[in-house]
Amino acid sequence: MLSIGEFSEMCHLSPQALRFYHARELLVPAEVDGRTGYRGYSFDQVEQAMVITVLRGAGMGVELVRRALDEPDAAPGLLRRHEEEVRRLRQAQDEALGDARELLGSWPEVRRRSVPAMTVASKPVPGPVAARDRYDWAEVDDATTAAVRELVGAVESCGAEVSGPPWRSWAAETPEQKRRGLTAEGPHWLVKVPFVTAGAAVPALPGDIEVQPFAAREELSILLPGRDSVAKFGTALSRLVAHPLDAAYVDMSRMRHVLHEHGVETAVAICALDGTGDAG
Repeated sequence: MLSIGEFSEMCHLSPQALRFYHARELLVPAEVDGRTGYRGYSFDQVEQAMVITVLRGAGMGVELVRRALDEPDAAPGLLRRHEEEVRRLRQAQDEALGDARELLGSWPEVRRRSVPAMTVASKPVPGPVAARDRYDWAEVDDATTAAVRELVGAVESCGAEVSGPPWRSWAAETPEQKRRGLTAEGPHWLVKVPFVTAGAAVPALPGDIEVQPFAAREELSILLPGRDSVAKFGTALSRLVAHPLDAAYVDMSRMRHVLHEHGVETAVAICALDGTGDAG
């Protein structure tokens, strides 16, 4: 019989770890002295300790390790599923590291620009993506990406050419959209893709895709790297609202989220205070 110290040294597991595994019934000592509480381990438990160490080193939680030990035939499948989850987490961490480098390397600044008139194809983003206790920006991004892909495909299949980055805006262009935007079903967002044609004729696009004019305007915008989040959206709004303007204000009702490969650019129209329309 091996003492906890001897077993600890042999298996490269600290006594604290062995006590933890005992408490969680993952590695129960072969003997426990009822009077002193001293733990004793048998030599054949070294193999079990080795398996636990390997699986824990791979990042598996205690409950998953216990299942792997209790169900040896299921262990390879459990490990494969854990590996897939680890890869997803690593990808998310890599994206977050890239966002952090970009954010800290060049802090986003508000910029002013003139946006020319455009013709755009517009399509609702299927819901529900916004009517839950917690707003799921990742779900919004995924649904938006799918809608943009479909919209670009429809535009190009008609012989037109995409002429700029797509964007997302709140679905509030008609009374019906405003009404449905307050429900769980939605749609809550519209995607827009600017395009040009070789001739004067505007192609007839299929389904729920609508061709619209986009008027020229002055804008304030700020680009934040990575996927959208409530914090990023709030940061963008606070920067845009606080940006000084001369005899003008920003029209939040005409906000759009321009979709770039590595981030989302929040843009709002600039309007003249004298009521003459967009600031020049």
